[in-house]
Amino acid sequence: MWNIIVVAGWPIWPLIATSIFGVAIILERLWTLRESNIAPSNLWIDASSLISSNVVNKESIEALKKSSPLGEIMAVAIENKNASLAVIKDSIEEAGSLASFRLEKYLGFLSTISTVAPLLGLFGTIIGMVELFSSFTSTGHDVSIFARGISIALYNTAGGIVVAVPAMIAFRYFRSKVDHLVNEMEQQALRLVEVIRGERK
Repeated sequence: MWNIIVVAGWPIWPLIATSIFGVAIILERLWTLRESNIAPSNLWIDASSLISSNVVNKESIEALKKSSPLGEIMAVAIENKNASLAVIKDSIEEAGSLASFRLEKYLGFLSTISTVAPLLGLFGTIIGMVELFSSFTSTGHDVSIFARGISIALYNTAGGIVVAVPAMIAFRYFRSKVDHLVNEMEQQALRLVEVIRGERK
């Protein structure tokens, strides 16, 4: 591995830094976007118990909000329980949009990495081509410089692709997961409204 880095030359280092940054974001999002963290399975029971006990005060609402993103949306539904259904739905959608914004944290960086990495690879390719052409002189050409130029060009091109593709796949995956989680949270909040109004048990 180290031999490849040496042969690829200094242009590979920005790509390495970019890849480390990308991996860190992917690992962080995998940990943060766990369903057990976003929508705990016991939260529905807790919220239903809170409603049935008729002990809905500021402290209990704040505790529900702090429990998880789903708790935030459910708390909004409970806070607006006496409003019209249209107002409740609007408040749930607004809370869902805010949750989506928070859950998409760092995803913009992944998108940027998937765009920038091939350009960094192209930059390395250009540097390699410059070295390649510098090997030609009026008396012939230096084979070692020629080979080094080819190596720099090819390794950096490949490096850009290797960094960009996983970043783009991860970005699409996390965006899809966030959309699914937010939709599921909004649906659970609406079901909670039905419980509040006695339409569902």
